[in-house]
Amino acid sequence: MSATLKDRLVTQARAEGFVACRICRPWDVPQVAARLEAFVAAGYHGQMGWMAERMGWRGDPAALWPEARSVIMLAESYAPEQDPRVILERPEKGAISVYAQGRDYHDIVKKRLKRLGRWLIAQEDCEIKVFVDTAPVPEKALAQAAGLGWQGKHTNLLSRDFGNWAFLGSVFTTLDLVPDPAEADHCGSCRACLDICPTAAFVAPYQLDARRCISYLTIEHKGPVDLQLREKMGNRIYGCDDCLAVCPWNKFAVPASDLRYHGKETTASDLADLAGLDDAAFRARFSGSPIKRIGRDRFLRNVLYAIGNSGLAELREVAQRSAEDPDATVADAARWAVARLPLE
Repeated sequence: MSATLKDRLVTQARAEGFVACRICRPWDVPQVAARLEAFVAAGYHGQMGWMAERMGWRGDPAALWPEARSVIMLAESYAPEQDPRVILERPEKGAISVYAQGRDYHDIVKKRLKRLGRWLIAQEDCEIKVFVDTAPVPEKALAQAAGLGWQGKHTNLLSRDFGNWAFLGSVFTTLDLVPDPAEADHCGSCRACLDICPTAAFVAPYQLDARRCISYLTIEHKGPVDLQLREKMGNRIYGCDDCLAVCPWNKFAVPASDLRYHGKETTASDLADLAGLDDAAFRARFSGSPIKRIGRDRFLRNVLYAIGNSGLAELREVAQRSAEDPDATVADAARWAVARLPLE
């Protein structure tokens, strides 16, 4: 394929709202399989059984679709307008990860990828498949192989051009496109992301024990959270941005490409209001949000842990109302919160 097509592809990707577009081969990440096997063998995946079940594909992108000759890796910015850690100083509020404060990125990014894919098919006779975090694709490793950035010590992708506030998407294609050079690691001696983690979830640089990660605990983990970890969660009720927010490379962050990623209604919600949501109200409030997928019970569990960590006497009665909730985990979280809060 000529370089001209690739140049036009990059231009079209930027027109769709992506901040960067690079190319690699499906087989350019041979290190992934061994790293994934070690991660699962150590039990660091916790309850994410799908990681163990689909290791063959996740460890080898070339096996996912053998006909693919190139992978177009794309990054879309969702950079926040202010430091998301500010809300951690407001115990009456629930802290929601930046990526989940607005519309579900899966829907927005996938539509952009499909439009880009249709454009590519119109240019050259080819086949494509698009992926956004819902298939066993090692996006971060492929993104580094394509030169978008590198996997930092916090295991997330970061870039000298746009920091680490970015969603990743991929377009696998049968076209034989010219690959870009891989990106090198530029973390140096920095330990900011490792040292700020509230639960010490990083067992070493570039190694995360998801079982201690607040993002995992609030989103993927089912059932009660270990007692020693609950108080470390603070008022984080969906995800955690600490290791991302502290990265010095974010001085190069670019504005979010879509204002729908910034949902003002979820940025600083009162815990007292959230604790009163029944299933219907929860679904209505978070319609179109990634938060909806964890369900009311898991979300309320997180809210009650935050209430228990607030130290606010006025929230004791709020927690008490859920002490007999039909969901055993919610009821346990409510009783734990009540026991930690002072009387008025």
